[in-house]
Amino acid sequence: MAVVQLVFDRIRGRRPGTARKAPAAVSWRLVRRGGRRLGWGAADQGMSSLTNFLLSVYVARTLGAVAFGAFSLAYVTYAFALNASRGLCTDPFVVRFSGTEPPTWRRAVARCTGTALIVGLVTGACAIVAGRLLGGTAGLGFLALGLTLPGLLLQDSWRYSFFAHGHGHQAFINDTVWAAVLIPSLAFLRISGHANVFWLVFAWGASAAAGAAIGPLQAKVVPSLTGAWEWLSRNRDLAPRYLAEGSASNASIQLRTYGFDLILGLAAVGYIQAATTLMGPFRIVLLGIGLFLVPEAIRVLRRSSRHLPLFCLAVSGGLALLGLAWGVVLLVALPQGLGHLMLGGIWRPTYPLVVPTTLWVMGTGALSGALAGLHALAAARRSLRAALFVSVLGLATSLAGAKTAGAVGAMWGSAAASWVGVLVSWGQLRRALHERAATARPPRPTSVGAD
Repeated sequence: MAVVQLVFDRIRGRRPGTARKAPAAVSWRLVRRGGRRLGWGAADQGMSSLTNFLLSVYVARTLGAVAFGAFSLAYVTYAFALNASRGLCTDPFVVRFSGTEPPTWRRAVARCTGTALIVGLVTGACAIVAGRLLGGTAGLGFLALGLTLPGLLLQDSWRYSFFAHGHGHQAFINDTVWAAVLIPSLAFLRISGHANVFWLVFAWGASAAAGAAIGPLQAKVVPSLTGAWEWLSRNRDLAPRYLAEGSASNASIQLRTYGFDLILGLAAVGYIQAATTLMGPFRIVLLGIGLFLVPEAIRVLRRSSRHLPLFCLAVSGGLALLGLAWGVVLLVALPQGLGHLMLGGIWRPTYPLVVPTTLWVMGTGALSGALAGLHALAAARRSLRAALFVSVLGLATSLAGAKTAGAVGAMWGSAAASWVGVLVSWGQLRRALHERAATARPPRPTSVGAD
């Protein structure tokens, strides 16, 4: 019997005499590893969102609704550029290089971050031109954004590169540098009397550039501008679709914001942005989970494709319930003083937007699990179809709601579109799983009859 056990140990790759690990112990080890990645994801996104949250609250309290509306226009433009960079650079990187060996990871990081820097230079130049054309308060916000976009996009590419490699603590350090530079910068602007839209946006973007500058020291990799073309060429099957997917989503948000400005005015844009700002703690968790969600889904898929839909369902359900809980907290706490503390005098016209905004972010959370599964399967065509549908529907329903019922109607339209998008995205994930199962299934033997 000892000889037989020795043979089986050799076949299964275990050393002779080592005990067989119980399945429960293996599962617990995987849970602990996933918990650590989740912890670093939440901590890093908390630090990253802190910088955005501080700036949003500072502008809302200091400069009023009109300036906050101008800041919101610049911010949604940044989000558009950010998602374009992620579609071309970090999304293909996460899908193809999560958990790879360090030499392979470093070569890919150099090309990925170099491409992100080029995207920042191009979009930054466009923002500067837009700022000169717009003029006024909104133009100053675009000008400051254009000057700092290269650093903002490069810093974001470092974060995703670290999480794909399982080094979430490095991303946390990078974002901590950003926050550590931003906080004294905001204090200096207040003391010196330069707290306007241009300098606040510039201080925020320049602080991100400080984080981008230490990225090469952390990763021991220098961004390769010359490797950008090779990166785009090798990922041409994924990058254009991920670019279209992210661009469609953010173009919808951007056009929606511009539409609100035309229909309702800058003050209403400020109220809607303030309602979104109130969801900051939930969005910290949502975006923090998003940092490691696709790499984790890829690990689940590599172990067993049957576990992927359960993983995605757990993520969607958990995030939706968490969004509901935070919305209830806001409904109770805002009239008790939290509203004035966070938003100053504009909290009262913002309060009626809390319920539809809560339903909107709940739908966004429920959508996240399905999209993570589609990305893990590299089903770029299906994730693009889902994103296009949700973006077009969200734009149409939110603008129609704004036209008929003002800011409250706009957010109800957004909430309705997000939940319809949940159904569509899960349908696409189901089809992608069936396609994968059909591809993996061996062909049926065919019987040959006599002539």
